[in-house]
Amino acid sequence: MKEKLQGILQAAKDQLAAANDARALDEARVRFLGKKGELTALLKGMKDVAPEERPAVGQLINDVRAEIETIIEKQKKVIEQAALAHKLEAETIDVTLPGEDVVIGKKHPLNIVLDELKEIFIGLGFSIAEGPEVELDHYNFEALNIPKDHPARDTQDTFYISDNVVLRTQTSGMQVRVMEKKKPPIRIIAPGRVYRSDAVDATHSPLFHQIEGLVVDKGIRMSDLKGILELFAKKLYGEDTVVRFRPHHFPFTEPSAEMDIQCYRCHGAGCPLCKGEGWIEILGCGMVHPKVLETSGIDPEEYSGYAFGIGLERTVMGRFKIDDIRLFYENDVRFLEQF
Repeated sequence: MKEKLQGILQAAKDQLAAANDARALDEARVRFLGKKGELTALLKGMKDVAPEERPAVGQLINDVRAEIETIIEKQKKVIEQAALAHKLEAETIDVTLPGEDVVIGKKHPLNIVLDELKEIFIGLGFSIAEGPEVELDHYNFEALNIPKDHPARDTQDTFYISDNVVLRTQTSGMQVRVMEKKKPPIRIIAPGRVYRSDAVDATHSPLFHQIEGLVVDKGIRMSDLKGILELFAKKLYGEDTVVRFRPHHFPFTEPSAEMDIQCYRCHGAGCPLCKGEGWIEILGCGMVHPKVLETSGIDPEEYSGYAFGIGLERTVMGRFKIDDIRLFYENDVRFLEQF
């Protein structure tokens, strides 16, 4: 037995001395000290040893186990030190080399103006509401007084997920969601991405951003709407900004209007950007339709309100004198770094 133990110890010393990584070290440990290891097998064979010899044999086995464990710990430290030395050598930094410039990102122009818009409206007492981009048909159309046969329901204009789920075409659905949960007075804006099946050109994109606004209270009039939108335009574009309101039709407002700003390129003379009209449409607005108020659980006999929808991209184009909406999404650093 003693000779066998000496043989196991020598074999362990040889294998551990040759171990140069953690995997080889663990293989040696399992071979000699594991559940099916050579020393474990000897312990299981103690039943065949004469009773008077068992204490001595058991002590020998324990001594060999302790020595192997000591060798494993020493070899583990050797391996760790070698690995650290290799890592330090590989990661050596030459401090005499010139440094590399770190490119620091900046806000996207859309975010710059969106933050300005938020500050303007928050300063006017509005709060911010956010909601899902994948919207239920009820909130995107039905609750906004847009019936099934309305042109906006055509699949050429809307991305349908299913018959009852769409990629939202406007953030107006958030107005209904807020009115369902909160009773007047209400004063919110709802910024976010929206989707429409538009052909891409200098002023259209299938993905764009809107900021919808809603005010509901007692005694709200069209003059309140015009006043706050003109104030918004002057704060964003400057005090010399000229705006105009044109009659329009939206199913969810009555009366309805579109607000234009004078073209920032030709100043009203007419150019390709404004298609010769001298004006650029930036938002639609109007008094909230009584049916929309009623659908949302608000009595139209007691309350009135106004709503507006601002196209962020067109607003930014006016703010920075940009003439092509596609520039916002091409990620050309030469364009983006200007802001």
